[in-house]
Amino acid sequence: MRKMDSRATESPSLWGKALKLIGPEKGVVHLATAAVLNAVWDLWAKQEGKPLWKLLVDMDPRKLVSCLDFRYITDVLTEEEAYEILQKGQVGKKEREEQMLAHGYPAYTTSCAWLGYSDATLKQLCSKALEDGWTRFKVKVGADLQDDIRRCRLIRNMIGPEKTLMMDANQRWDVPEAVEWMAKLAEFKPLWIEEPTSPDDILGHATISKALVPLGIGVATGEQCHNRVIFKQLLQAKALQFLQIDSCRLGSVNENLSVLLMAKKFDIPVCPHAGGVGLCELVQHLIIFDFVSVSASLKDRMCEYVDHLHEHFKYPVIIKKASYMPPKDAGYSTEMKEESVKKHQYPDGEVWEKLLAAQVN
Repeated sequence: MRKMDSRATESPSLWGKALKLIGPEKGVVHLATAAVLNAVWDLWAKQEGKPLWKLLVDMDPRKLVSCLDFRYITDVLTEEEAYEILQKGQVGKKEREEQMLAHGYPAYTTSCAWLGYSDATLKQLCSKALEDGWTRFKVKVGADLQDDIRRCRLIRNMIGPEKTLMMDANQRWDVPEAVEWMAKLAEFKPLWIEEPTSPDDILGHATISKALVPLGIGVATGEQCHNRVIFKQLLQAKALQFLQIDSCRLGSVNENLSVLLMAKKFDIPVCPHAGGVGLCELVQHLIIFDFVSVSASLKDRMCEYVDHLHEHFKYPVIIKKASYMPPKDAGYSTEMKEESVKKHQYPDGEVWEKLLAAQVN
């Protein structure tokens, strides 16, 4: 160990080389970068006394562009093009902000139709969601075709033909299998199939996308994309019709903004992923900014919502009439309650103590 420390002191680049093995701009290094930079953006917004979306909306376009890293994407988006998009977004911005404050950003629910739910549970959750005003639903598919057909028919019959249905395979299929499987689910009129194959297979997504166009089914992906370069290639290859950013997978706000701008240039709607702890709290800021300052459109756009674990956050999302209401508290909405952090702290928190004790017994 001492020898390694000595060598590292003599040649600091060894640490850089070691980090490259778990990166660069992907994997644990990129996730850690996102965590640190998300905290910086949270502090910046709090310093300005604004929710993050408002900090971004109010920022001068030149200053906003200076926050972005254009390395590896200038063949698709230059600094000047990004500036021009943001400048055009100034027109009507006040009215769009007022629209968000009054009505919120449209959401869809993933909570009704996880794999493994019984038909009775599906019916119960769909009925409750319909009562609560939800009009956009996502169902998990890919484990068993006949089971998928039964579940999709059940949900489509419950929500009716006028409401929106999406499907999510969570990377289950090879490319030919994805095309064949979705051809058999096309009768249920899904808007998209999400993550039909490996998230790294750009050309595979392009093949699936091309094959499903005649069926009126789009391809959605992005929650597992490592960085802006993957998104650039997905857009170039016409491999998706719906782009799904993730507020923690990419390198924080900075990299997500570059992807929002590329999506605008390619005229591809952004429908963020928000299926994990705190993701709803984070991504609402990005998509509200996107509407107010970048896309200026709600056509075929919506943000994912799941209804669990919000109780651990000081500033949980507010959903009204199946829409995200813009946060009003300063910051990035991710500060957790001290009590929740204490309970889940490893290894002395109450939750971990119970888990570890159960393993011993």
